[in-house]
Amino acid sequence: MRYAVLSDIHGNLEALSAVLADAAEHVDDVLCLGDVVGYGADPGPCVDLVGARARAVVAGNHEHAVVGRLDLSWFNRYARAAAEWTRERLDGDCASYLGALPLTAVVGDATLVHASPRQPQEWDYLVTEEDGLAAFAAFDTRLCFVGHSHVPAAWSLGSSGPDYARGEVSVTLDAGRRYIVNVGSVGQPRDRDPRAAYAVWDVDAKRVTVRRVAYDVATARAKIEAAGLPRFLADRLAAGA
Repeated sequence: MRYAVLSDIHGNLEALSAVLADAAEHVDDVLCLGDVVGYGADPGPCVDLVGARARAVVAGNHEHAVVGRLDLSWFNRYARAAAEWTRERLDGDCASYLGALPLTAVVGDATLVHASPRQPQEWDYLVTEEDGLAAFAAFDTRLCFVGHSHVPAAWSLGSSGPDYARGEVSVTLDAGRRYIVNVGSVGQPRDRDPRAAYAVWDVDAKRVTVRRVAYDVATARAKIEAAGLPRFLADRLAAGA
C-alpha cells in the first residue's frame, strides 16, 4: 500500500492538480493533513477535489478559521484577509464539511495531524530539532505525519539516539525507531523552492519520501491577484517563501 500525504494546499488548485497527477503514478490512496483552504483563489474546488480523493482528512488552522472556530486575530494581516475572503465564498455544504473534520486521525501505524500531536488545537509549529523530539510522547503510533510549517523535515527517535533532517527527506522506517515527518506544502512552499511538495508513504517498503512537483505558478498567481487577495500572497508563490 502506498499513500500520498498532502498538507497545506491553501486553495492552490494548480498545485493540487499537479500533485494529484504526479501521485497517480506512485500511490494507491491519498491522505490530507489540512489547510486545504486559505491564501489561494480556489478554496471550493480544492475542498471538492480533496473530499473526493482522500481517504482521511484532518483539520488545519485555516479550516478552523473559516468556520469560526479560531479567532482571526491569531493570524497576520495577509492570512486574516484571505480567511475572510474564503469564508465569504464557501457554500454551506463546504463549510459543514470543513467544520466536521477531526483534529487527528490514525491510518495504519501513522497518526495524522496538521500542526503537532501535542495539543493539536494550539497549532504549535514543529520547526527545530527540539520541537519535534518533544512531540514523540504525544502519539502512540510508530509514525506521525505533520504539516503547518510548509517546510519538509523528519525527526526520529530510537535506541541509537535521535535524528533530524530538513529538506527533501527520504526516510527508511527502521525497526526499533519512531518517526515524525513534515510533508511540506502543496500550495505554498516556504523553503525557497516554489515546487509543490508532498510525501509518498510506501507501507510495504517501509519508506517515506518527499517529492517535488512543478506546477503552473503563473496561473495561480494571476488568480490571486484577480480575486483581489493581497498581492503578497501571489508573489510568495514564485519565491517559495
